Amino acid sequence: MLPIIFILPLIQLLILSNAASFEVKNILFSYVDNDHSSSSRELISKFQASNYFKSVQSFPSKEAANQQMQTGNVDVILEIPLYFERDLVKEKKTKLSVSINAIDGAAAGVTNVYISQIIASFNQSLQTKLFQYEGSSLVPPQNIVTIPSFWYNNTLNYKTYMVPGILVLLVTMLTLFLSAMNIVREKEIGTLEQINVTPIKKHQFIIGKLFPFWVLGLVILTVGLIIAKVIFNVPMLGNIGLIYLFTSVYLLVILGIGLFISNHTETQQQAMFIAWFFTVVFILMSGLFTPIESMPQWAQNITLVNPIRYFVEIIRMVLLKGASFSDISRQFFIIVFYAIVLNGFAVWSYKKVN
Repeated sequence: MLPIIFILPLIQLLILSNAASFEVKNILFSYVDNDHSSSSRELISKFQASNYFKSVQSFPSKEAANQQMQTGNVDVILEIPLYFERDLVKEKKTKLSVSINAIDGAAAGVTNVYISQIIASFNQSLQTKLFQYEGSSLVPPQNIVTIPSFWYNNTLNYKTYMVPGILVLLVTMLTLFLSAMNIVREKEIGTLEQINVTPIKKHQFIIGKLFPFWVLGLVILTVGLIIAKVIFNVPMLGNIGLIYLFTSVYLLVILGIGLFISNHTETQQQAMFIAWFFTVVFILMSGLFTPIESMPQWAQNITLVNPIRYFVEIIRMVLLKGASFSDISRQFFIIVFYAIVLNGFAVWSYKKVN
């Protein structure tokens, strides 16, 4: 139990924060150059200079490249057609063939964006060099320059986005599992019946069993925030007190769920399996790894009863955006309502012999 409480959160926060990335890197890139011109070599050199592609391999034919993609040695095949440069100069247009391994659809979409950006950059520089003369007069290239402004995460560091969400995950998992197994353990060893016949009130017993895990959840949050700031340099723009206020109520929701599970199970294994089932569903539908806006409407409606969703939202809003209480009041009062309802059901379902 002690390693689960103290060591597991540290290991998970350090490992998951570095491993759970939305970035797509080390893309296995290959090409088939049928033109062998200066323009085709310049295009290939742009892929070689990119940080997203791990290696650039040349194949004599598309069939050979396809075979390597079939075996998993290649992720992207760029085929440059014959007369590539000639068509650019004379026809002012040409076509490129790009094949992308799309088993992972999300990664394939990101890869396509990378490739499109490189080709667009190449096209712009080539137009500047080839098409700036019209007749006998020099026509200056008319280029539109876009200067993006990235708010809340100006370095586009995925850890800034992921670390707060993983911290929510750790606080939820530990408090839910420990609270779910706590009372059912009393059933297994036979001490629950002894407690039931004592004069202690039902609410006193429940508070005494769950209060330590409420405190433990706040301790885990504190340790996680320190690690997030010291190791990952996550910005903390908002009032940290709001995080603790929301967490204090949120933990009541999680402990209520744990108590409810414990009341309806007879062994710790049963409690663990049921708690894990709810945790997996809550995590996948919390917006932690996939945006809720990308889900179908029926799934978005289901997430409205997911407490993890609201915690993930407010911790990112407070830490990264500097949100105030008025900005998170809707999520806060929803969690207050869930805490009252779930704990009411949990206490009601706990049977004590008077």
